[in-house]
Amino acid sequence: MSLFKELDWKPMALVPVLALAALPAIGSPSTWLTLTVAGLAMGMIVFIIASGLTLVFGLMDVLNFGHGVFIALGAFVATTVLASMGSYTTADSLWLNLLALLPAMLVAMAVAGALGLVFERLIIRPVYGMHLKQILITMGGMIIGEELIKVIWGPEQIPLPLPEALRGAVLMGDAAVEKYRLLAVLVGAAVFAAMVWTLNRTKVGLLIRAGVQDREMVESLGYRIRRLFVGVFVAGSALAGLGGVMWGLYQQNVTPQMGAQVNVLIFIVIIIGGLGSTLGALIGALLVGLMANYTGFLVPKVALFSNIALMVAILLWRPQGVYPVTNR
Repeated sequence: MSLFKELDWKPMALVPVLALAALPAIGSPSTWLTLTVAGLAMGMIVFIIASGLTLVFGLMDVLNFGHGVFIALGAFVATTVLASMGSYTTADSLWLNLLALLPAMLVAMAVAGALGLVFERLIIRPVYGMHLKQILITMGGMIIGEELIKVIWGPEQIPLPLPEALRGAVLMGDAAVEKYRLLAVLVGAAVFAAMVWTLNRTKVGLLIRAGVQDREMVESLGYRIRRLFVGVFVAGSALAGLGGVMWGLYQQNVTPQMGAQVNVLIFIVIIIGGLGSTLGALIGALLVGLMANYTGFLVPKVALFSNIALMVAILLWRPQGVYPVTNR
């Protein structure tokens, strides 16, 4: 599966087209810029979350409806880590704040990845190749995971405030852009670049993609594809944990059900993107983020349904998504 095979520019043009189409309706350029950056930031966070599931489905053909438990776990782990670094998070220094966020993200990814390893061995492995059973058993796994989170951290909402230097906004002309949203855009872009480089420029990525196309041939060369695929699942779970940290900071609170709530957006993004396409997931996530922010400002009552309408419109144009995986 190549991320840029037969790359078509038309889906990528959807993002600037949507942004420019919203400008006349919003009217004020400064308000439009604020909403656009907010939408891109939300889209990048959703992409980080969805990228793990896209990786797992695109390379392993596994429908993991339990993905939300890794999101919630990552967010709750971050609350514990950041609570122990209060002197760093309350300091009015961007570098000290980032020094607190980095270990929170790394620990969240490590814990979510470890749970992903257990999840794959106990829940996913018996149902490889059986999509209906995958849906049912992974949803059950997510419910169990949410209950375990309640046992450890409690059932109540826990605040996850932004570090001091990341609060507030910076001015871009007359537009106020929140500092954390700018950080979210940078982190999302870094995750996308790392995935593209790994899958297209490294031996591990080559072996994984070759294993998807012809598993028997790769195994005959002496490579253990099962181990590679387990590594893919762990990496996907770790990315969900990172996304959970970003989403928790975006909402500034965490709940045990947050993963299940975000799952709807994730699957809309993956369906728009083309079921397994990393580039498609990025485009889908940016479109979802922009649409949610524009409609939330213009017509708040239909904001909840706007992304479903967006998905329907795109599927009417391209029934297999904007960048369908050719071997799907």
